[in-house]
Amino acid sequence: MQPSSDVNRRIARLSAHLLPPYFQMEGDASANLSRANCRATGGAHGFKVAILGAAGGIGQPLALLMKMNPLVSVLHLYDVVNTPGVTTDISHMDTGAVVRGFLGQTQLEDALVGMDLVIIPAGVPRKPGMTRDDLFNINAGIVRTLCEAIAKFCPKAIVNLISNPVNSTVPIAAEVFKRAGIYDPKRLMGVTMLDVVRANTFVAEVSGLDPRDVNVPVVGGHAGVTILPLLSQVKPASSFTQKETDYLTDRIQNGGTEVVEAKAGAGSATLSMAYAAAKFADACLRGMRGEAGIIQCAFVDSQITELPFFASKVRLGRGGIEEILPLGPLNEYERKGLEKAKKELGASIEKGISFIRK
Repeated sequence: MQPSSDVNRRIARLSAHLLPPYFQMEGDASANLSRANCRATGGAHGFKVAILGAAGGIGQPLALLMKMNPLVSVLHLYDVVNTPGVTTDISHMDTGAVVRGFLGQTQLEDALVGMDLVIIPAGVPRKPGMTRDDLFNINAGIVRTLCEAIAKFCPKAIVNLISNPVNSTVPIAAEVFKRAGIYDPKRLMGVTMLDVVRANTFVAEVSGLDPRDVNVPVVGGHAGVTILPLLSQVKPASSFTQKETDYLTDRIQNGGTEVVEAKAGAGSATLSMAYAAAKFADACLRGMRGEAGIIQCAFVDSQITELPFFASKVRLGRGGIEEILPLGPLNEYERKGLEKAKKELGASIEKGISFIRK
């Protein structure tokens, strides 16, 4: 049997994990009704999800959408500022997920212990005139710190990485996990769903279709020319003139810049990114539940090209990525685009790897 002191420590840790100290209400301890003795239960057979960067422009709407997801039973919200307010606000929603908030580095462990899925939108947003590479030095350090904590406290969790530049931050995360000896390429995914969401929307506009009925595979990476929509593989099948192909490809590749410029210094794509991230997270949760045929595009450790990471269609399952699907037939326009994408993508990947290895 374990010594009673060990058991007591485990019980104390569990209690703190379920009810962080700053959520306990002050006042008469003998009162019949207080937060400390209220009970809350999450949705049956749900998953535990953590959002790291939950108080930010992407994190807040993403937290809202994940609180609405019936597959989530426990939702942990972590950030270095403003988490108590965001947590209290979202916790008032009458959906099944139990919400807990965690503030600052000292509470990062409690935010991560026991999580099934960790979503990382943490980092600074892109501003007018700023490229995704300009974000690198700041966001690279943030991603490294968070992934080091994941490696310690929930090494079996599936990780959805949103922090830009994804072409570099996913390799950073992989190197951190390798150093910790817990790297499983099936469980690390860069979220490129926003490129797919934009592609579906823009193609639907040109084709006169409902975007919910459109599916455009988008491969490569998640920045500029590395974003390659495969318009020849659109479902339902559609044909485009060269002018339409040029227009759609350019708009999909520069959708982020379109939002940054439209917001005129007030931010980048936050609402659409949160929607896309929630959509991808839901696909991961459905795969984890055992639902068959869940296929989405993501930036992952891959061997379908000579590059170590590449965005393409993947089939999701209980353990994360079950299969990386081939690119399929490309037309001449797409083959040229692929070569251009790989050239820039390779440099971004190497930048991320070098950040950890230097």
